[in-house]
Amino acid sequence: MQKNYCSKGHENAATNMYCQQCGEKLNQPAGKGIYPGVVLGDRYSIVREIGHGGFGRTYLAEDLNRFREHCVLKEFAPQVRGTYALQKASELFEREAGVLYKLQHPQIPRFRELFRTKVDEEGHLFLVQDYVEGQSYRALLDTRKRQGLRFSEVEVTQLMLQILPVLEYIHAMNVIHRDISPDNLMLRSSDLLPVLIDFGGVKQVAANAESEFTQAAPGAVPSFATRLGKIGYAPNEQMQVGTVYPHSDLYALAATVLVLLTGKEPQQLIDMHAMTWNWRREISLSQNFGAVLDKMLSYRPGDRYQSPRDVLQVLSPPTPATQPVAGGTPTPQATPQATPQATPQATPQTEQATLAVSPPKPAPAPPVNPVPSQSTGNSPNFFGKIVLIGVLVAIAGSIGWVVGGKILPKIGQKPSDKPIVSPTKDPEPPPPPKFSQAERDRKEALRQRRLNLGINYNFYVNFVNQIFWQKNPKLRGTTLSDDPKDEQLRAQWDSIGDELLRNLQQANLSAEARQQLGSFDKNDRDRWIGEVNKLYLSSRALFTLTDAKYSSFASDYSAKKLNLSFEEFLNQPTGQIWHAIAFDKVNALKNNNALEKIVFPPGAIGTEVKGTLPPGEGKAYIAGLDAGQLMNLNLQADPQILLSVYPPSSKQKPLLENPTKRSWSGTLSSKGFYEFVVVSKASTPINYQLKLTAEYPPPPPTPTQTASPSPTPSAAPSETASPSPSPTQIDTPSPSASPSETETPPSPSPNETETPPSPSPNETETPPSPSPIPTETPSNGI
Repeated sequence: MQKNYCSKGHENAATNMYCQQCGEKLNQPAGKGIYPGVVLGDRYSIVREIGHGGFGRTYLAEDLNRFREHCVLKEFAPQVRGTYALQKASELFEREAGVLYKLQHPQIPRFRELFRTKVDEEGHLFLVQDYVEGQSYRALLDTRKRQGLRFSEVEVTQLMLQILPVLEYIHAMNVIHRDISPDNLMLRSSDLLPVLIDFGGVKQVAANAESEFTQAAPGAVPSFATRLGKIGYAPNEQMQVGTVYPHSDLYALAATVLVLLTGKEPQQLIDMHAMTWNWRREISLSQNFGAVLDKMLSYRPGDRYQSPRDVLQVLSPPTPATQPVAGGTPTPQATPQATPQATPQATPQTEQATLAVSPPKPAPAPPVNPVPSQSTGNSPNFFGKIVLIGVLVAIAGSIGWVVGGKILPKIGQKPSDKPIVSPTKDPEPPPPPKFSQAERDRKEALRQRRLNLGINYNFYVNFVNQIFWQKNPKLRGTTLSDDPKDEQLRAQWDSIGDELLRNLQQANLSAEARQQLGSFDKNDRDRWIGEVNKLYLSSRALFTLTDAKYSSFASDYSAKKLNLSFEEFLNQPTGQIWHAIAFDKVNALKNNNALEKIVFPPGAIGTEVKGTLPPGEGKAYIAGLDAGQLMNLNLQADPQILLSVYPPSSKQKPLLENPTKRSWSGTLSSKGFYEFVVVSKASTPINYQLKLTAEYPPPPPTPTQTASPSPTPSAAPSETASPSPSPTQIDTPSPSASPSETETPPSPSPNETETPPSPSPNETETPPSPSPIPTETPSNGI
């Protein structure tokens, strides 16, 4: 049997991920017989491996019985020897899987089934669960660290408020996660909610099995069944004794939060000699929040919060009486203040359990905030006051899970609904009493309209600030005060907010798109492009549809008017509206509401499609055509209807791109799906009709025998051979692959196309007159 050795020379089975004696990570080959394309259990097609640990591998698969829906297969492969040992371990695993199967929470991947199968005559046991599309918080943190950034106090407070109810749910089901860390928290891309993955109970079963059925080597330390947990994240009693309680998960959650805040692992934050957490050397937090983390990280289990509900109640202080100086127009970001607290004790750590691999597809990250600075800046009195007030309001406003000691209803009352609303209280503070009644009424009306539309407050502030500073460049970066002298500026600020809300209402965006404003980024664009590519559409078609809708109601916020490049525009708050439109367009394309495939009737060489476009809307058509075909395209519509035509490859120039021209004719240079996009710039609904023909060119005219001319008519003229030296009949076909059966015109007139395969005329039907159809060469582009 093949062996595997760690750097210290300890012998291990070839399939071990970690050394059984010292815990060192081992190099492990890919799972034998399990590779992309393999179908397990006659149902699950393996896509790729997405994780591996000491107790088995994790695979992304497609469920062939559910329209190739993605799912996750977790292999159960404890390092035990003997049939009896494996059977007992499998029984324990099935019992644990039965417990997990009962968990039904929108922020926990659903456990579907347990199945056995054989691969290369070897038995395997797999647990199937839902696949979470998104990124782990470890991946998100790594991205920020490369940019010199970390998570902010407001963000991690929000994370705790969203994940603590999940912990309360599983604890009520007598389930302890055991392995909370940045690797096992995913930010789901569909709704930007944290999802709890990789429950440690399954790994605990495997660890216990190994401990019970595997004989340790002489002089070796015991198997790590009682030491399951990640270094620095699990509390002392879990790592040393193996006992877990609900507050064990709270300890791990607090450690995770500190890692996200500081960018450093727990080992770097713990004084191993004094057994204390020294996180205050790295980050400054508000007094209340720092005290919460201290209690969660208490060395003695009895000193910790005993349940997630206890933490939620502490994170729900009364709203502070002090209001932002900005009077409703705060700066986008704030840095919390710190107050020294007593330092808790920490636990010695031993070894890591499972290594989770983040999925390759990125997902949008929460809004980025810079690492809090230790310096006070150039204006400590002014900005310090803004910072403190802003954070107090943001923390108080972001707390909405617990009201009167009861958890708010969960998101998505209908099983089919996507949970898109973050269950948090709106953070906008009421207008200061110093404002006039008219101004307070105006701000309250704007707030109510924003809430009715489901617009995120931070996005609203950032967007209005961008436009306000664009119009008042000397005020860039400053915050309006509540003094009477700033009343006109505040009115201008509110006027921009009013225009934004009117535009968003006019845009008729979906509720899901509106509620994600402020969180879209390049990862979303890349994902959308991949999705439309599967529909045989290019990013050019998607962007054409999006641009048309954006220009119809937000032309004043275009990149050109704001003096920004397109990339700069996309990264600004104004670009968030463009993203929201693209989000809806992708869904419309996927649902075939904005996409139609053109298919010619049997035996026909063309067809026509027609429709009606509301203002700013558009529709994409695709048609599978062949290289060498002669295509004629004609749009009959008002000049406000624009037509774009894109060839199959994005490397080729568009045949037409929003021109005033209504037609195109020419020889196609490549085979594939051609894209035809019509969009409307009109202010009223407009009808259109698009005619398309495509056929192979007819063969060139062939010399034939002709009658000899005779000066006098004859009833039966004799036929004589032509004196021409050319052959009487040509059997060799035209270079065209499959000529169309059309009449050869008596006097062909070739079109001026760039890539005709032969000198045959570029005509699709016999024209009534010999004059050629005007053409536009594809290489010129418009």
